Amino acid sequence: MDHQAITAILFLSVVAITLGITVWASRQTQGAADFYAGGRGFSGVQNGLAIGGDYMSAASFLGISGAIAINGYDGFLYSIGFLVAWLVALLLVAEMLRNSGRYTMADQLAYRMKQRPVRMAAATSTVVVSIFYLLAQMVGAGALVALLLGVDDQWLKNLTILGVGALMIVYVTFGGMKGTTWVQIVKAVLLMAGSALIVVLVLAEFGFNLSELLGTAAGNYGDRADGNVAAAFLEPGLQYGADTTSKINFLSLGLALVLGTAGLPHILIRFYTVPTSRDARKSVLWAIVLIGIFYLFTLVLGFGAAALLTGDKFAEVTASGGNLASPLLAEAVGGGEGSAGGAILLAFIAAVAFATILAVVAGLTLASSTSVAHDIYNSVIRKGAASETQEIKMTRIAAVVIGAIAIGLAIPAQQLNIAFLVALAFAVAASANLPAIVYNMFWKRFNTRGAVWSIYGGLISCVGLVFFSPTVSGSETALVTGADWAWFPLSNPGIVSIPLGFFLGWLGTITSREPSAEQRYTELEVRALTGAGSEKAVIH
Repeated sequence: MDHQAITAILFLSVVAITLGITVWASRQTQGAADFYAGGRGFSGVQNGLAIGGDYMSAASFLGISGAIAINGYDGFLYSIGFLVAWLVALLLVAEMLRNSGRYTMADQLAYRMKQRPVRMAAATSTVVVSIFYLLAQMVGAGALVALLLGVDDQWLKNLTILGVGALMIVYVTFGGMKGTTWVQIVKAVLLMAGSALIVVLVLAEFGFNLSELLGTAAGNYGDRADGNVAAAFLEPGLQYGADTTSKINFLSLGLALVLGTAGLPHILIRFYTVPTSRDARKSVLWAIVLIGIFYLFTLVLGFGAAALLTGDKFAEVTASGGNLASPLLAEAVGGGEGSAGGAILLAFIAAVAFATILAVVAGLTLASSTSVAHDIYNSVIRKGAASETQEIKMTRIAAVVIGAIAIGLAIPAQQLNIAFLVALAFAVAASANLPAIVYNMFWKRFNTRGAVWSIYGGLISCVGLVFFSPTVSGSETALVTGADWAWFPLSNPGIVSIPLGFFLGWLGTITSREPSAEQRYTELEVRALTGAGSEKAVIH
């Protein structure tokens, strides 16, 4: 069979398996608890695998390896940031959020505050973060299919993005949390196995000598870089050390990566799927182990691509923003272009990456559509009077709308590195969600105005600064070409918007005359520390 036939079979197999899981899960889903939280029936190990599947997105597998292949040491900073972020999630969020919430992030915030403004703000933030993250997955899908089918037609890439969007809507509307969780578990196993295989084959090319691998990668960089010192590839500063602005941009990126995970909606809702707080902690520990191993793999994948892909092949990697480094590396270690081994391995890795995209977009869409239905439709519009059936129906409608928005925005964003796009989502999550969550759990005086100001202030400042940054206009890789309205110099706004989110939360609280809700805080504290009453509704 030729390359395209092998690819088509593997792709269709992945889609068939995941759709089968979704159909099975739809038959097991009986009510809102099953649809939103998988019936709280997943073990710590299962949820840890699912969190890993949710977190190890196309940005990790495709974007980070590409960033390392192009920028060397500086590209690996994404891996470090994503991994360290889990310590923040473990220490600040996991157990307490699971104990004090029910289905969404807003459940925890609204427990001791006015329902309508807080839920509206939290739902808005959830949707914006999810759409930023969805863009990255869609871009990865378009790049993959274009590579595998050997075409450059833009309409086909757009059609691929449309197809991925349609699949994610199917997963959410039929499978709910149960289906999404099992898809993520299967995907995590496939991704770890595929990555491990490529890592072993890459190291075998260099006699399992990591030093030789790094030396070859650095030498290839020196040959491409018109006289630049090869050693610069293995040292900090290649991407972020050229001037003061790039150094500040690195600090901003690091701050967003480290703090963003604890505010990501699709990660936060995963803590509601386990039966006990102990399982919540256990799932994060399993996720840390899994994710830590995987990010060590990205080191070999990225430097392996820099070492083994040369000439036109590396030009393809560069043209894709680094997104094709891992698939092309798989082809190279399988025997090269035109070989049966290369075609099979390329198709397998691409199918794994496609499974990665499908699983992550399902989790993102579920998080955002659940927030729209549970927080806005039921709690704000219907004031808690909607039935479970009506709420789930609204979740499905919201999934279709959010999917359509993500598809529309992903089409013009196809030239951006997907690890970079995800970093923007992390910045929004850290700016808008994290301040409110931390204040709510640890500051007795925190109130409704503080929560609303911190969420909207962090959200608007972060998105606004991105809009006026080189990411959107004024640079060769901008979303809008031929225009320049950029006045904010940083591509990641976290260093400004994250402190601003915390400041506005404090300012809103101390300037509010809202009556003290210390009793509600005490109840929330007991609930967060012990888990008592976590199964009950939080609407009051």
